[in-house]
Amino acid sequence: MQKIAPNTRYSISDLQREYDDGNKAPLENLMRAWKGIKELDPQDPRSFFNLGGFHGEPFRGPGTTDPAWWGGYCQHGTVLFPTWHRVYLYKLEKALQSIPGCEDVMLPFWDECSDESRLNGIPRALTDEFFTLDGEQIPNPLRSFVLPMAIDDQVSNDGKLYSKPLHYETVRFPLSGLVGTPEAIAATAAHNAQYSNYEDRTKLLNINISAWLNFAFEIDGSPRGEIYSKFVACLDAPNYTLFSNTTSMGAWNKANPANKIMALESPHNFMHLAVGGYDVQNNPNPGNDGDSTLIAGANGDMGENDTAALDPIFFFHHCFIDYTFHVWQVRNFAFGGFTIDTNDPGAHYSSNSPPPADGNPDDVLSMDSPLQPFMLDDGSRYFTSADCVQILNQLGYSYGPGSLDKYMTRDAPTELAAIAGAPGRTVRVDGIDRSKIRGSFIIEAYAEVDGELKSLGHEPVLSRWQVGGCANCQTHLKVRADFNLPPAPAAQLDALASTAPDSPPVYVSVRTREGSLHHNIGGPALLGAADDASLAEAQPAFTVDIV
Repeated sequence: MQKIAPNTRYSISDLQREYDDGNKAPLENLMRAWKGIKELDPQDPRSFFNLGGFHGEPFRGPGTTDPAWWGGYCQHGTVLFPTWHRVYLYKLEKALQSIPGCEDVMLPFWDECSDESRLNGIPRALTDEFFTLDGEQIPNPLRSFVLPMAIDDQVSNDGKLYSKPLHYETVRFPLSGLVGTPEAIAATAAHNAQYSNYEDRTKLLNINISAWLNFAFEIDGSPRGEIYSKFVACLDAPNYTLFSNTTSMGAWNKANPANKIMALESPHNFMHLAVGGYDVQNNPNPGNDGDSTLIAGANGDMGENDTAALDPIFFFHHCFIDYTFHVWQVRNFAFGGFTIDTNDPGAHYSSNSPPPADGNPDDVLSMDSPLQPFMLDDGSRYFTSADCVQILNQLGYSYGPGSLDKYMTRDAPTELAAIAGAPGRTVRVDGIDRSKIRGSFIIEAYAEVDGELKSLGHEPVLSRWQVGGCANCQTHLKVRADFNLPPAPAAQLDALASTAPDSPPVYVSVRTREGSLHHNIGGPALLGAADDASLAEAQPAFTVDIV
């Protein structure tokens, strides 16, 4: 057994191994702490209901009813994404430590790039149905959360679809958690009845997670794991601004197609959608049946910004995101500090990234921007990014061993970073209107080479069920994505485009909760036969270009 160092965040799998080897206290105390904060009065600021609700629902401020505003506090698509979530984890950790007997508890991370996760899926401490604590078998505090209060979705045009009744229990793939209307309740009951056995659906969840983590495509003729590659690629982002968020990444990559970068927020989105309801396919079979999912109707809480943080797994996922942030800092000599480019589009709110609750749409985001609603320990003011640069000196924690440790030095191999910046041509997808898509979605691209479709990768978009706002805002609700074309088949792709227009060289699919939109490189947006025609009517044609 290894010595568990104080003030250190370990992998949850490491705590499980300690437990299995006889050192039961670290995992038992973690379970005790989580059980404790979930049982606190929901009005207690330390309660899981209160803390989980900071991210999204229950909404507050103008976003309570107006979809042009965001009713949660979380920062997505802005330069504050890593730092806001870092302080969020810190506050959750302090709440865990407030439970009697749990003063030394630290928040572990789910090591999503480990071989264990790739082979087995989610660590079983996060999925086991029960846990034995103090001689009593209890529901595992880490697998779900039962709401102690109802949540009323009042956002205009939401149709109350994301309302949650008292005693609602959060769900993961392959289940659905849509219970806000009588129609949704009936559809969800019918869907979930197919997966009534807990062990069977946990197996399906782990198969899906493993499938995503093992999904590979070719870079320079060699297979690469997509999610692992993206996590590695983001470590080479040259500065904090570009590392931090997808808005900055998208603007940079559009202006620098030969020198693209990867932002941390992109691989982060994958894991939300994998746990929350999207599966992965190797061949979308375009133009045939149009079927884009193996389990239609899966809609777990982790898959939408509105409800993600009400599932305990959110915090173990984000602890890995913070660990990756820490690795980037060490690798890029930014452990002592970094800066924000206030001229970057990611440093400004927009209709794509609206201000959070209590935010100001005209704010310019900087190292001194308040990370609401989190107050310093002395209560004097809100945390800022400048207050959480140094995790040990300022926040009092460090990280134990993790799968990305080898990339902490600049002499570590970086060939996997080719996913972000490999030379060659780019498939550019643009003009996808988020206001016309209900919920999160995935953009996926394929190239037809030697008569076969080969994946160019995915771009997940963690979104909201309703993001439509005023008419003047709609033109700013656009999503774009870039995918590398391998250098080798570029000439062949040109030949296919000119000599075989009926066999398009590039195919793009936008997979949504309500069906899929397809696009051929030289033609209009097309729907497969199995998709909902109303989706095509609502979503204007998006563009696909090779640049």
